[in-house]
Amino acid sequence: MIVVADTSPLNYLIQIECDNLLLQLYERVLIPRAVMKELSHPSSPISVRSWLAAVPEWAEVRETNVQPDPTLSVLDIGEREAIQLAQESHADLLLIDERKGRAEAKRRGLATTGTLGVLLSAGELGFVDPKAACQRLLTETSFRITPELREKFFGSQ
Repeated sequence: MIVVADTSPLNYLIQIECDNLLLQLYERVLIPRAVMKELSHPSSPISVRSWLAAVPEWAEVRETNVQPDPTLSVLDIGEREAIQLAQESHADLLLIDERKGRAEAKRRGLATTGTLGVLLSAGELGFVDPKAACQRLLTETSFRITPELREKFFGSQ
């Protein structure tokens, strides 16, 4: 399975110490060079910068081999490269959280999931307690979800 990751899912999974789920679920993940650059921003959390210092073997950093697509100019560089790399590599799945990026990826026929989707998939296979991981995501990071999604994920508490 070919999986391409955008910045947001990697960032948040690393912060809640669930990046290993990517190996368990997908074995290998392609990461565009621009995503690595976004992750290395000086304001990135220490855990993310530490991860970058010893990138796991399953994370394969790739350059896109196509010219930048001007129709993607409304997206940030990481999203643009992730979508282009997913298309170029005929990826089975694109990990992306941002609404505009997901919409554009879907418009191009790419299958997508986000941080919560990774946690749910891993939960279905018994790799993680998805509710506990999501709780960490919401309390320990800047991750945001709509009230409707929160209700769907946690139910009435």
